[in-house]
Parts: sequence; structure tokens; C-alpha cells
Amino acid sequence: MTQQRGGKGAGAVLGAATVTTGLVAGVWFAYVCSVMPALARSDDRVYVEVMRNINDVIQNPLFFSVFFGATILTAVAAWQYRATRARAWMFAALALSVAVFLVTSAVNVPLNDALAAAKDFSAARAAFEGPWVAWNIVRAVLSTVGLACLLRALSVRTRSGD
Repeated sequence: MTQQRGGKGAGAVLGAATVTTGLVAGVWFAYVCSVMPALARSDDRVYVEVMRNINDVIQNPLFFSVFFGATILTAVAAWQYRATRARAWMFAALALSVAVFLVTSAVNVPLNDALAAAKDFSAARAAFEGPWVAWNIVRAVLSTVGLACLLRALSVRTRSGD
């Protein structure tokens, strides 16, 4: 019966997955509503220098633990709740978290790397800004929907006693 209810500690894992996913969604949202609009007002040199600085300092243990933790914890929680009524919400959240990871790895990070290597600020910004902003919006939406799925899984878990 324990497996049907998610197992010992499953609620803590689901809670941690929800918090980390919310934090990741908040990072992408902050870029959407403040960082990128503010940078859009800057000249090319400032824009490129600030984005290079952001891309450098965000690579730290705290961010990485939250970013990777969101997907890992969601995967563990999905496994723990695979035989419960929260299953569909868990697997949807996991698929969305993996999609965020893939978009980040396949699009945003390569754009960051190209920006770091560029010599011409104007050309670098022209190649970077539009695609990066668009794909960041995708990450924000995917993460936010993933968070909603985890919140729904928590709700289903609470109502069903899992």
C-alpha cells in the first residue's frame, strides 16, 4: 500500500520539486518582465557586456542546484507517485521540466556562448537578442505550467490521502 501512496518521504520530494520549479520559473519570469526590457534600453556595448556578466555569474552552485534539482526532484517525485491519482500531473510536470532543460541546453546556452565569443557588439546583439528573448519566454511559460502541474499534483495528493 505504501507504493500506491507515493512512499515514505514522497511528500517532501514533491514539495521540494514544487519549490525548485517555482524558483526556476521565477528566474525566467524576471528576465521576461525586467532584465531584458531594461537591457533593451541600453546601447550595444552595454547590452553585450551586461549579458556576458549575467551569463558568467549565473553559473554558480546555488543556481545549478535549483536548475538541475527541479528536473531531478520532479523525476523522483513522478516515480514515487507513478501509481497514484497524481500520476498524470507528475508526468506532465516532468515532461515540461525536461523541455525547459532541453531549450536551455540547445538554444539559450549556445546563444550565450556565441555572445561571449563575439567581437562586434552590434552584430552580436543582433544575432542574440531576438532569439534569446523568445526562447526565454518559452522557458518561462513551460516552467510556470510545470509549476501549476506540480501544485495540482499536491492538491490531488492531499485530497486523495496519497
